[in-house]
Amino acid sequence: MLKWIWTYIRKYRFLMALGLSLSVVVAAANMINPLITGRIVDRVITGGEYSILLKLILIMVCTTLGKAVIRYLYQVIFEHCSQNVIRTMREDLYAHIQKLNFSWYDKSPSGNIMTLLTSDLDKVRHFVAWVMYQILENVLVYVFSIVTLSSINWKLTLAFLIIAPPVLILIHKFKKHIRPAHLKVRDQFAVLNTRVGENIEGNRVVKAFVREEYEIKRFDEDNENFRKVSVDNADVRVKYTPWIDALTGVLPVILILFGGYLVINKEMTIGQLVTFNGLMWAFTQPISMFGLLVDNTQNFYASGDRLYELWCNKAEIKTKENAVEKSPKEFKGNVEFKNVSFSYNETPVLKNISFKIKSGQTVGILGPTGSGKTTIANLLCRYYDATEGQVLLDGIDVKDYNLQNLRKNVGITMQEVFLFSDTVEGNIAFGNKDASFEEVERAAELARVKEFIGDLTDGYDTVVGERGVGLSGGQKQRIALARLFLANPKVMILDDTTSAVDIETEERIRKSIKEQSKGHTTFIISHRVSSFEACDIILVIKDGQIIEKGNHKALVSKHGYYYDVWAEQNGVMV
Repeated sequence: MLKWIWTYIRKYRFLMALGLSLSVVVAAANMINPLITGRIVDRVITGGEYSILLKLILIMVCTTLGKAVIRYLYQVIFEHCSQNVIRTMREDLYAHIQKLNFSWYDKSPSGNIMTLLTSDLDKVRHFVAWVMYQILENVLVYVFSIVTLSSINWKLTLAFLIIAPPVLILIHKFKKHIRPAHLKVRDQFAVLNTRVGENIEGNRVVKAFVREEYEIKRFDEDNENFRKVSVDNADVRVKYTPWIDALTGVLPVILILFGGYLVINKEMTIGQLVTFNGLMWAFTQPISMFGLLVDNTQNFYASGDRLYELWCNKAEIKTKENAVEKSPKEFKGNVEFKNVSFSYNETPVLKNISFKIKSGQTVGILGPTGSGKTTIANLLCRYYDATEGQVLLDGIDVKDYNLQNLRKNVGITMQEVFLFSDTVEGNIAFGNKDASFEEVERAAELARVKEFIGDLTDGYDTVVGERGVGLSGGQKQRIALARLFLANPKVMILDDTTSAVDIETEERIRKSIKEQSKGHTTFIISHRVSSFEACDIILVIKDGQIIEKGNHKALVSKHGYYYDVWAEQNGVMV
């Protein structure tokens, strides 16, 4: 994890080295004023050397101003570096999750992903921007103070160091317990994010079924769990930090008793005792800060590990070396499934399916829910890879194609329509960023979007809202269909594209699909038999197997599953 994060910091290593060097200067400069204060007591107040007073005061003033300027400089340096490091990490992680497979998204709650790209990244930024130089500065202040005070009186310095061993033991135990506590807080925060995200997206469903109280209760339970782990996290701090503070509180007592004893025995001067008093913070502050810095460091490790875990998730479905890449004109659209089987989470979905489709044919796929219809589309687009067998496009295994090249030429309107919070035009043009408005309008006309575009406030410039919330189900389906038409892939897959439209609109859309599918291989997945009447071949899928195959007339005459569905939908007595 540290090596991975270092790859981002490395670009700014010289700038950060400068910042750390400046923090070393400040740590050393912190020794100057207490030493001068002691000299003022011994040489000016006690010794009567008033001539050097102005010089010593000027040195103290210049030291204070110099520290302030230098501290400002290195804090700006670290903040600049940290923001740039996190910007690059966030960009890389976002690009990385764009490449991950559907199977990863199936298992990853959206709240967890949001937490990774926001809260966890901020923990890394905080470590780079503040914790790093604080660790160095506090260690150096502690070391410099020991060296400085040892040169004045080693006995009193040794007495100060008595508290060091128990403090180190406490910090070691604190470190051991705080990291798991941070992980629990972080994971529960992700759960809370997921719950909120789901309820914002599904708010209409919640209201429709009057489940507000139930969802509030579920959120309260998750919120209570978050409170518990946060309190447990705080309890770890409370368990150790008071003891560390108590140990540092012993130092003034040691200073007065043992330091006073040394002064009485003339082993120290009053000025040296004043210097010890002035540098006592150099013992207490680092010790107090060590607990906070260990806490922040373990928080960083907890978040860093989760981020690195995300980074280590590699896409199993990716473009291989020397992959086949064709221009759109080179694609013919011949599709073959050769003894294809597919299992999802060890559950068989498709079982030894085989069929051939020639270029330009229109294929209907019918079957009960969960029979594997959409899986055929997913395998052809290579959203998943077949467990067994081969999926061939123009005689070439889809695994051998350049992935982006394959998906640009095998287009799909998915069963669950997704529209971006953009204009109608922007959503249609998503499939072809270079399309002109005239081309967008033509695709909209084919998909029957123009039939309702005039009802929208700003026509094609109407922002549809998040996930197309401002539109009906049928309107969203037609915009998704227009997006596919505009992309104009060689193989088109229409997955339940007209399920939310009325019969008349479906009839008009079927005519548009027939017009658009000329020269294209088209797969129509639907529960409506009326969608298949013009298909060249229909595949009937049940329990992951092809149980019937043929055109509409042939399958109706067989009096099998297809006939039963057709009869039921057309009111024919079986």
